[in-house]
Amino acid sequence: MGTLGFWRLAQADPDWIAAVDPDGTEHRAGDLLARSNQLVHGLRELGLKPGDGFCGLVPNGADGLVLYLAALQAGWYYTPINWHLTGPEIAYIVEDSEARALFVHPRFAEEGTRGAEAIEPGRRFAVHPIEGFRPMDELTAGRPETAPEERTAGATMHYTSGTTGKPKGVRRKLSGLDPDDGAELMTFLLSLFGITPGRPNAHLVTSPNYHTAVTQFGGTALHMGHTLVYMDKWDAEETLRLCERHRVTNSHLVPTHFKRLLALPPETKKKYDLSSLAWMIHAAAPCPVPVKHDMLAWWGDVIYEYYAATEGGGTLATPEEWKAHPGTVGKAWPISELLIVDDAGQPVPAGTPGTIYMKMMGVVFEYKGDPAKTAANRLKDYFTVGDIGYLTEDGFLFLCDRKADMIISGGANIYPAEIENEIMVHPKVADVAVFGIPDEEWGEQIKAVVEPAEGCVPGPELAGEILASLEGRLARMKWPKSIDFIAEMPREPNGKLLKRKLRAPYWEGHGRAI
Repeated sequence: MGTLGFWRLAQADPDWIAAVDPDGTEHRAGDLLARSNQLVHGLRELGLKPGDGFCGLVPNGADGLVLYLAALQAGWYYTPINWHLTGPEIAYIVEDSEARALFVHPRFAEEGTRGAEAIEPGRRFAVHPIEGFRPMDELTAGRPETAPEERTAGATMHYTSGTTGKPKGVRRKLSGLDPDDGAELMTFLLSLFGITPGRPNAHLVTSPNYHTAVTQFGGTALHMGHTLVYMDKWDAEETLRLCERHRVTNSHLVPTHFKRLLALPPETKKKYDLSSLAWMIHAAAPCPVPVKHDMLAWWGDVIYEYYAATEGGGTLATPEEWKAHPGTVGKAWPISELLIVDDAGQPVPAGTPGTIYMKMMGVVFEYKGDPAKTAANRLKDYFTVGDIGYLTEDGFLFLCDRKADMIISGGANIYPAEIENEIMVHPKVADVAVFGIPDEEWGEQIKAVVEPAEGCVPGPELAGEILASLEGRLARMKWPKSIDFIAEMPREPNGKLLKRKLRAPYWEGHGRAI
């Protein structure tokens, strides 16, 4: 060992540009190493011990990277928080994760301040000055830039949500490994795609750092010695410009990005030199076959697809495999196994749709604080996120449907139950159902169907009133795009909502199994 892992690489070559902020600021590996070392010393003085955790509400860039690098060499859990969330939603994650410190960027000061109420004032830190927060400098100034003693591998703990209410932290047992060896093992993920270590390589970070895949792929690219090029807000032409400017070799994208890239004028597409692209990886939502064909025709055989979950496991489709099996999400990783079962939990034959279960060798997780949810999603040592699909005779996985109710909009997972819970409390709402309907650009948009309370008049005025009531309680990305009204909600005698019946008319002619 000794050729991989950020800390080793930074010591060997402190002048390597390890990260480029969205504003173009370049960060030397040696500086990032010094900052993360100082933060470890400071947080240890604050009382953090291995197994503890902290949260970060920070935009894409070097500030968040320093938090990540500190946690991963001190045996801590780092939870990046979705910056679209409202104060109470942030507070829930801070409290549920048992965070021993919270770091907030001024851009998110308003909701971050509300969320910080879940943690004592002495543990609230501002990455740059925010009133009521301790400056992060108090943790780092004057602390040694040298490596801390007794280093041990930490981990990220991302929050994901089932279809039932509050998000859950996906927590894995800490490995106890030396952080450098842990980082070297992490690089196995990218090696599955054929990605090579060392320079010149650059990874374009296209999506918010609070997504599991963004942290995993970006962090792993860094441990391979790649330069991380951060985007602040995704833009199609800016993506092409950055790819040319930094000779980007790899990235992680979602199908919505592809749709917008393909919509650029022909002259814009031709303007940029994309010859450096080698491994452009996508996931998070099904990619329409024509879209993928068009991207392969434009960028060449550099587009890789995978299917996985925050919880682990996965499949991979190389460009060649996908062209031979259009629409597949690939075959199981060498360290993963797939199992397709019927409603009774029995394996089904090839070509028969069923619930997809996965397992990843040696990787066990739990939903923090929810053993019942953890157990409910397990079948022996396999887990499921509730997706439906089938395997071909030669082991290629095809997805038929996503989680029964989950909405995937622009690659982001949105959970109807959480939205329904907030709308349900409105005094003029008798019943509500939330689900995804087709959207040309985003894949799906959020639709709410409301049964008004007795004596309340359905219409645009009531719809506006319901939406306004979500202000400050629910992130705007979760607000329904539109609200329709119904006289009576279709329910089974046992009270179970027949959401399928409501959803069906919106999906007619769109080919989705509902």
